[in-house]
Amino acid sequence: MKKRYPSCILATCCVPWNDDGTLAEEIFRREIRNLRDNLTRHLYLFGTAGEGHEVTDRQYDLIIRIFREETSAPENHPMIGVISLSLGSVIERIERARDLGFRSFQISLPCWGALNDQEMMNFFQETCGRFTDCSFLHYNLMRVKRLITPDEYAKLSKEFPNLVATKNSTDSMDRIVGLMTKAPELQHFYTETGFGYGAQMGECGFLISVASMNFQLGRAYFEAGQSEDKRKLLAMQLELKHLTNNLINFVGTTAHMDGAYDKFFCRMHDPKFPLRLLSPYSTFSDETFANFVKFAREKYPNWIS
Repeated sequence: MKKRYPSCILATCCVPWNDDGTLAEEIFRREIRNLRDNLTRHLYLFGTAGEGHEVTDRQYDLIIRIFREETSAPENHPMIGVISLSLGSVIERIERARDLGFRSFQISLPCWGALNDQEMMNFFQETCGRFTDCSFLHYNLMRVKRLITPDEYAKLSKEFPNLVATKNSTDSMDRIVGLMTKAPELQHFYTETGFGYGAQMGECGFLISVASMNFQLGRAYFEAGQSEDKRKLLAMQLELKHLTNNLINFVGTTAHMDGAYDKFFCRMHDPKFPLRLLSPYSTFSDETFANFVKFAREKYPNWIS
């Protein structure tokens, strides 16, 4: 079945903050250009790694305007993430980004309380059903207290033809099989371990995370999946799985938000990229970053670009 969205590397753009909590604009522009020109043309803002749960409306408007300026060329495929407890705020943010020319959005369910079945359908009707000239990727994560099942995706995809893709940070073989077989028209994006499994079953997308430490190797991993080079795919999957586990064990409990990890990878490409997250969330120290880079250089030298 033909997919509604292309198989590609999908990468997040983290937002760098100055000491006073304002946007570090030049660093941000530099990051977008580096990802755009050297990794993938499919970039998105404001997932959990991009602190989409935390930005104010004023910050949101400023950042999407800059993102639009840097990704306006036709060969780029920018996507805006929208996270909020308020469906009304989700709608308003989509409208404002749409006015700037964006037509691709990443949405997550409101998470004050787990939505029941009717509430879930209401959410998709008010997003996919309301903005029929836009396409939507659904970010499926436990932070919203409810995971959408493969059977539910099958139903949603029939109801909303502009629901084109999903993000599932899973390495569960059962869930991946279900997604690939029950909602095959959607492009399912998986992180490092999950992509290694999904690519063996058919076409899928790569939601890059730790592999962004080295753009060349990250692309090589994706291409191994595309070309069905199983030996290379599995060897790189195992290495990335160990690298991810080592990073988690190395930093311990000093931070727990996704953005803290992804800003690690940003700084590996730009020494001036700040690690801080918006308050009240904590991040890793400069010392922890330096110690991990030293560790990775010794244990995984190929991944330090």
